[in-house]
Amino acid sequence: MMSPLLLPVLAWVAGLGLGLFYFGGLWLTIRRLPTCRRPAPMLIGSYVGRTALVLVGFYFVMGDRWERIAACVLGFMVARQILIARLRPDPTPDAPRGNEEG
Repeated sequence: MMSPLLLPVLAWVAGLGLGLFYFGGLWLTIRRLPTCRRPAPMLIGSYVGRTALVLVGFYFVMGDRWERIAACVLGFMVARQILIARLRPDPTPDAPRGNEEG
């Protein structure tokens, strides 16, 4: 017998993978924009491709169960937060901070 938590956990892991693909692809696309000769088609193509694959992934993970899509979307959002934390540039030491008193 399968554990009732197994499918939601697998859906969460699938969402994590879809999020890493989507936001990692976005990051790679943005990094290539300055050197690309035709940035608009690359940006649009990347968006359409990433979005289509993620939507198809959500559809297959869901399997007519709202619990699975909720877990998948949660994993997707966690992947976004992980990549933001990992890929955010370090602030420069000379940059003024907004919350310091003058």
